Amino acid sequence: MTDLHALPLGEPLPEDLQPTAFIESDHPAVRAFALQAATAATNRKGRAVKLFYAVRDRIRYDAYAIGGDPKTYRASHLLAKGSGFCIPKAVLYAAGLRALGIPARLGFADVKNHLATERLRRLMNTDLFLYHGFTVLYVDGRWIKATPTFNIELCERFGVKAMDFDGEHDALLHAFDQNGRQHMEYVTDHGSFADLPLDAILTVFREAYPALVAGAAGGADFAAEAAAETGS
Repeated sequence: MTDLHALPLGEPLPEDLQPTAFIESDHPAVRAFALQAATAATNRKGRAVKLFYAVRDRIRYDAYAIGGDPKTYRASHLLAKGSGFCIPKAVLYAAGLRALGIPARLGFADVKNHLATERLRRLMNTDLFLYHGFTVLYVDGRWIKATPTFNIELCERFGVKAMDFDGEHDALLHAFDQNGRQHMEYVTDHGSFADLPLDAILTVFREAYPALVAGAAGGADFAAEAAAETGS
Protein backbone atom coordinates (compact mmCIF):
# COMPACT_ATOMS: atom_id res chain seq x y z
CA MET A 1 0.00 0.00 0.00
CA THR A 2 1.17 3.50 -0.76
CA ASP A 3 0.88 6.87 0.90
CA LEU A 4 -1.91 8.75 -0.87
CA HIS A 5 -2.69 12.45 -0.75
CA ALA A 6 -5.93 14.39 -1.06
CA LEU A 7 -6.67 15.76 -4.53
CA PRO A 8 -8.19 19.12 -5.47
CA LEU A 9 -11.74 19.01 -6.82
CA GLY A 10 -10.91 20.29 -10.29
CA GLU A 11 -11.51 18.47 -13.54
CA PRO A 12 -11.56 14.66 -13.22
CA LEU A 13 -8.20 12.93 -13.58
CA PRO A 14 -7.58 9.68 -15.50
CA GLU A 15 -7.25 7.78 -12.22
CA ASP A 16 -10.81 8.77 -11.30
CA LEU A 17 -11.99 6.14 -13.80
CA GLN A 18 -9.35 3.46 -13.26
CA PRO A 19 -9.66 0.26 -11.20
CA THR A 20 -7.47 -0.18 -8.13
CA ALA A 21 -6.81 -2.97 -5.66
CA PHE A 22 -9.72 -1.66 -3.54
CA ILE A 23 -11.91 0.21 -6.04
CA GLU A 24 -12.31 -2.86 -8.22
CA SER A 25 -14.29 -1.37 -11.08
CA ASP A 26 -13.01 -4.13 -13.37
CA HIS A 27 -14.11 -7.00 -11.10
CA PRO A 28 -16.82 -9.10 -12.81
CA ALA A 29 -19.09 -9.19 -9.76
CA VAL A 30 -18.77 -5.46 -9.17
CA ARG A 31 -19.45 -4.68 -12.83
CA ALA A 32 -22.47 -6.98 -12.86
CA PHE A 33 -23.83 -5.36 -9.67
CA ALA A 34 -23.43 -1.87 -11.13
CA LEU A 35 -24.93 -2.71 -14.50
CA GLN A 36 -27.91 -4.49 -12.93
CA ALA A 37 -28.52 -1.61 -10.50
CA ALA A 38 -28.43 0.96 -13.31
CA THR A 39 -30.82 -0.94 -15.57
CA ALA A 40 -33.32 1.36 -17.31
CA ALA A 41 -31.43 4.56 -16.40
CA THR A 42 -31.02 6.73 -19.48
CA ASN A 43 -28.15 9.01 -18.44
CA ARG A 44 -25.20 9.24 -16.05
CA LYS A 45 -27.19 11.02 -13.36
CA GLY A 46 -29.86 8.36 -13.41
CA ARG A 47 -27.30 5.56 -13.28
CA ALA A 48 -25.54 7.20 -10.34
CA VAL A 49 -28.82 7.54 -8.44
CA LYS A 50 -29.91 3.95 -9.02
CA LEU A 51 -26.51 2.63 -7.98
CA PHE A 52 -26.58 4.78 -4.83
CA TYR A 53 -29.79 3.13 -3.63
CA ALA A 54 -28.50 -0.33 -4.48
CA VAL A 55 -25.41 0.17 -2.32
CA ARG A 56 -27.39 1.91 0.43
CA ASP A 57 -30.00 -0.80 0.88
CA ARG A 58 -28.61 -4.05 -0.50
CA ILE A 59 -25.48 -3.81 1.64
CA ARG A 60 -26.38 -3.76 5.34
CA TYR A 61 -24.50 -1.31 7.56
CA ASP A 62 -22.37 -2.96 10.26
CA ALA A 63 -20.41 -0.66 12.56
CA TYR A 64 -18.52 -3.64 13.98
CA ALA A 65 -16.94 -4.50 10.62
CA ILE A 66 -13.97 -2.20 11.30
CA GLY A 67 -10.81 -4.30 11.12
CA GLY A 68 -7.22 -4.41 10.03
CA ASP A 69 -7.41 -6.91 7.17
CA PRO A 70 -6.98 -5.03 3.86
CA LYS A 71 -9.10 -7.50 1.90
CA THR A 72 -12.21 -6.49 3.87
CA TYR A 73 -11.98 -3.01 2.33
CA ARG A 74 -12.21 -4.28 -1.26
CA ALA A 75 -15.40 -3.69 -3.24
CA SER A 76 -15.74 -7.35 -4.23
CA HIS A 77 -15.33 -8.56 -0.63
CA LEU A 78 -18.05 -6.24 0.63
CA LEU A 79 -20.36 -7.29 -2.19
CA ALA A 80 -19.86 -10.96 -1.37
CA LYS A 81 -20.34 -10.42 2.38
CA GLY A 82 -23.40 -8.19 2.05
CA SER A 83 -22.59 -5.98 5.03
CA GLY A 84 -19.94 -3.51 6.11
CA PHE A 85 -19.29 -0.07 7.50
CA CYS A 86 -19.04 3.31 5.81
CA ILE A 87 -15.61 3.01 4.16
CA PRO A 88 -16.13 -0.25 2.23
CA LYS A 89 -19.62 0.92 1.22
CA ALA A 90 -18.09 4.13 -0.20
CA VAL A 91 -15.47 2.00 -1.96
CA LEU A 92 -18.16 -0.19 -3.54
CA TYR A 93 -20.14 2.84 -4.71
CA ALA A 94 -17.02 4.40 -6.23
CA ALA A 95 -16.12 1.11 -7.94
CA GLY A 96 -19.61 0.77 -9.39
CA LEU A 97 -19.59 4.35 -10.63
CA ARG A 98 -16.26 3.87 -12.38
CA ALA A 99 -17.58 0.65 -13.91
CA LEU A 100 -20.40 2.77 -15.37
CA GLY A 101 -17.96 5.34 -16.74
CA ILE A 102 -18.63 7.94 -14.04
CA PRO A 103 -15.55 9.53 -12.42
CA ALA A 104 -15.49 8.87 -8.69
CA ARG A 105 -13.28 9.33 -5.65
CA LEU A 106 -13.40 8.56 -1.95
CA GLY A 107 -14.02 11.33 0.56
CA PHE A 108 -13.35 11.26 4.31
CA ALA A 109 -14.43 13.37 7.26
CA ASP A 110 -14.38 13.08 11.04
CA VAL A 111 -17.96 13.13 12.32
CA LYS A 112 -19.75 13.00 15.64
CA ASN A 113 -22.44 10.34 15.60
CA HIS A 114 -24.96 10.76 18.39
CA LEU A 115 -27.03 7.66 17.59
CA ALA A 116 -24.60 4.80 18.11
CA THR A 117 -25.52 1.89 20.37
CA GLU A 118 -24.32 1.81 23.99
CA ARG A 119 -21.98 -1.12 23.34
CA LEU A 120 -20.41 0.60 20.35
CA ARG A 121 -19.84 3.74 22.42
CA ARG A 122 -18.11 1.70 25.13
CA LEU A 123 -15.84 -0.05 22.64
CA MET A 124 -14.97 3.21 20.86
CA ASN A 125 -14.80 5.27 24.07
CA THR A 126 -15.95 8.28 22.05
CA ASP A 127 -18.75 9.52 19.80
CA LEU A 128 -16.21 10.77 17.25
CA PHE A 129 -16.07 8.60 14.13
CA LEU A 130 -12.73 9.25 12.46
CA TYR A 131 -12.40 8.96 8.68
CA HIS A 132 -16.10 8.48 7.98
CA GLY A 133 -16.12 7.44 4.33
CA PHE A 134 -18.33 8.75 1.53
CA THR A 135 -18.12 8.92 -2.26
CA VAL A 136 -17.39 11.95 -4.44
CA LEU A 137 -18.69 11.63 -8.00
CA TYR A 138 -18.50 13.81 -11.11
CA VAL A 139 -21.86 14.30 -12.87
CA ASP A 140 -22.95 17.00 -15.30
CA GLY A 141 -19.75 19.00 -14.95
CA ARG A 142 -19.37 19.11 -11.17
CA TRP A 143 -18.40 17.04 -8.16
CA ILE A 144 -21.12 15.82 -5.76
CA LYS A 145 -20.72 14.12 -2.38
CA ALA A 146 -22.94 11.17 -1.48
CA THR A 147 -22.92 8.70 1.39
CA PRO A 148 -24.76 5.38 0.93
CA THR A 149 -23.81 4.28 4.46
CA PHE A 150 -27.02 3.56 6.37
CA ASN A 151 -29.53 1.11 4.90
CA ILE A 152 -33.19 2.06 5.20
CA GLU A 153 -34.09 -0.60 7.80
CA LEU A 154 -31.43 0.65 10.20
CA CYS A 155 -32.53 4.24 9.71
CA GLU A 156 -36.10 3.31 10.57
CA ARG A 157 -34.95 1.63 13.79
CA PHE A 158 -33.10 4.78 14.88
CA GLY A 159 -35.87 7.13 13.77
CA VAL A 160 -33.66 8.73 11.14
CA LYS A 161 -34.86 9.50 7.62
CA ALA A 162 -32.86 7.43 5.15
CA MET A 163 -30.50 9.51 3.02
CA ASP A 164 -31.92 10.28 -0.42
CA PHE A 165 -29.88 11.21 -3.48
CA ASP A 166 -31.08 13.02 -6.60
CA GLY A 167 -27.81 13.07 -8.54
CA GLU A 168 -27.66 16.88 -8.32
CA HIS A 169 -27.14 17.82 -4.67
CA ASP A 170 -24.78 16.58 -1.97
CA ALA A 171 -26.28 13.69 0.01
CA LEU A 172 -24.45 13.71 3.32
CA LEU A 173 -25.86 12.52 6.62
CA HIS A 174 -28.66 14.45 8.29
CA ALA A 175 -27.78 16.73 11.19
CA PHE A 176 -30.99 15.79 13.06
CA ASP A 177 -33.24 12.77 13.32
CA GLN A 178 -37.01 12.81 12.78
CA ASN A 179 -37.59 13.93 16.38
CA GLY A 180 -35.18 16.85 16.15
CA ARG A 181 -32.39 15.16 18.10
CA GLN A 182 -28.84 15.75 16.90
CA HIS A 183 -27.78 12.93 14.60
CA MET A 184 -24.42 13.64 12.99
CA GLU A 185 -22.03 16.57 13.01
CA TYR A 186 -19.17 16.97 10.53
CA VAL A 187 -16.00 18.06 12.32
CA THR A 188 -13.02 17.71 9.95
CA ASP A 189 -12.91 17.22 6.16
CA HIS A 190 -9.92 15.16 5.01
CA GLY A 191 -10.52 15.73 1.28
CA SER A 192 -10.96 13.34 -1.65
CA PHE A 193 -8.72 10.52 -2.87
CA ALA A 194 -8.43 8.55 -6.10
CA ASP A 195 -7.80 5.37 -4.09
CA LEU A 196 -8.28 4.20 -0.51
CA PRO A 197 -5.52 5.62 1.78
CA LEU A 198 -5.73 2.53 3.95
CA ASP A 199 -2.33 2.84 5.63
CA ALA A 200 -3.21 6.26 7.00
CA ILE A 201 -6.71 5.18 8.04
CA LEU A 202 -5.57 2.04 9.86
CA THR A 203 -2.88 3.98 11.70
CA VAL A 204 -5.59 6.29 13.03
CA PHE A 205 -8.02 3.44 13.79
CA ARG A 206 -5.47 1.37 15.70
CA GLU A 207 -4.68 4.33 17.92
CA ALA A 208 -8.26 5.56 18.39
CA TYR A 209 -10.22 2.28 18.40
CA PRO A 210 -7.81 -0.51 19.42
CA ALA A 211 -10.57 -2.74 20.79
CA LEU A 212 -12.66 -2.59 17.61
CA VAL A 213 -9.70 -3.17 15.29
CA ALA A 214 -8.62 -6.10 17.46
CA GLY A 215 -12.05 -7.69 17.07
CA ALA A 216 -13.42 -7.04 20.55
CA ALA A 217 -16.95 -6.85 19.15
CA GLY A 218 -16.74 -10.60 18.68
CA GLY A 219 -18.99 -10.85 15.65
CA ALA A 220 -21.80 -8.89 17.28
CA ASP A 221 -24.82 -8.04 15.13
CA PHE A 222 -25.07 -4.25 15.06
CA ALA A 223 -28.53 -4.24 13.46
CA ALA A 224 -29.93 -6.61 16.09
CA GLU A 225 -28.30 -4.58 18.84
CA ALA A 226 -29.86 -1.39 17.48
CA ALA A 227 -33.26 -3.09 17.28
CA ALA A 228 -33.00 -4.25 20.92
CA GLU A 229 -32.06 -0.77 22.14
CA THR A 230 -34.73 1.05 20.17
CA GLY A 231 -37.45 -1.57 20.68
CA SER A 232 -38.07 -1.82 16.95
